[in-house]
Amino acid sequence: MPEHAADGTFVNPTGEVRDFLRRRREQIAQRWADEPLFRTVFTVSRDEAVEAAKAVVDALAEVADAARVEDPDAAGFSSVREQLGRMGTARSRAGLSAGQISSELASLRLPLENPLLADLQEAEAPEGHVRACMTTLTVLIGTLRVVVMQTALSEGQALIDRQRLQLLEVATPVIKLWDGIVAVPLIGTLDSARSQVVMETLLEAVVEQQARYAILDITGVPTVDSLVAQHLMKTVAAARLMGAECIVSGIRPAIAQTIVHLGLDLGTVVTRAGLADALAYALHKLGAGIVADADLR
Repeated sequence: MPEHAADGTFVNPTGEVRDFLRRRREQIAQRWADEPLFRTVFTVSRDEAVEAAKAVVDALAEVADAARVEDPDAAGFSSVREQLGRMGTARSRAGLSAGQISSELASLRLPLENPLLADLQEAEAPEGHVRACMTTLTVLIGTLRVVVMQTALSEGQALIDRQRLQLLEVATPVIKLWDGIVAVPLIGTLDSARSQVVMETLLEAVVEQQARYAILDITGVPTVDSLVAQHLMKTVAAARLMGAECIVSGIRPAIAQTIVHLGLDLGTVVTRAGLADALAYALHKLGAGIVADADLR
């Protein structure tokens, strides 16, 4: 039953909601465990869903206790934020839209409203106090919805970032052309993230293959600006520190003109017109001769 202050009045609405959540914790958790948001995420057993629901009820009670029912950054949510994010992400992966997930979260309010209203009516609480308590509960559930969506979106973005990095790695293969010679054929636009992957992938290959020469072929790169050129220079310098000479091949006329217009100094970088020329240079440096097919007959 709702508690009264010493003067016989009812406690403030946030305190009322806090006491209600703690008093009805088991009942609420049992009801929530049958809601789709919990039932379809925690599938090992119903007890697992009940325990997860209890954790959320406890978090809401803590938020109400701190009178921060409108604040999605309230400390009370910290203990269940990861769990809520996993729930939202799981429903999203199941094919639900953001609106549908939000509706499932909104459905958690009804198992709270009816018992709270019954308790307040039984205690003959004034109508104004009842309205204030119900409004507080509505706001608290609304904030819970915001927390779930924020966390799910954050985890979704993290997943996208990981997948993007994996795609960059796949799109940046290192090819062993000869003993001591590796090459990275670059295709498409180079940005900061991909340039970093290129550098890391190339350096790892230099170490693994004990390469003395590394070829960066940019035939498939449509444009080169000052940022891309700086990344190339850094990659060349890093390879040199690892004991490998870096050769840049595939500099097309348009890119050469751009480099000149930008005033970039590539004087310390070995460049060749194409991948074949770069390979021939590296083989020559290794002391390997190239014999024409006609000479073999």
